[in-house]
Amino acid sequence: MAKKKKAAAAVGAVEAARANPYVQRVVEDDEIRDNVRVAFEAARDAYDRLANGKAVSKTLTDDKKFHKDLQAAAEALKDAGASLSKSPKKAKKRKGGFGRKLLLLGVGAGLALALSADLRSKVLDALFGAEEEFDYTSTTAPSAAPTAGTAA
Repeated sequence: MAKKKKAAAAVGAVEAARANPYVQRVVEDDEIRDNVRVAFEAARDAYDRLANGKAVSKTLTDDKKFHKDLQAAAEALKDAGASLSKSPKKAKKRKGGFGRKLLLLGVGAGLALALSADLRSKVLDALFGAEEEFDYTSTTAPSAAPTAGTAA
């Protein structure tokens, strides 16, 4: 009798999992599964570094690989959660609209202006007009130098 109850509960759990949209997303979406796998591996590596026999406090404060593993696990879990919280329509939406292209164009133009002196001078000439080059000639006569015989 107990076996029948357990089997019925297992069938009910399987049916509930099939009906759950989040479970369906995890099953269907490669990106979510990859993020969860990366998070698991990074967390396992961090745990291994923590349990390697050295002082836990030293590992927590000084071990850069431990910190890197924890950060990788946190970022992967954050990405998986963000992907899971998006609706399927948003997840498949094409990225890179007009605003992104305009931003890319602006950054490229700024870099081109910053790196090319010829382009920079052409743009300045187009905006403000060409620079006029002229020779300066003084219209005043130089003052007379005092003579050696006069005292100042």
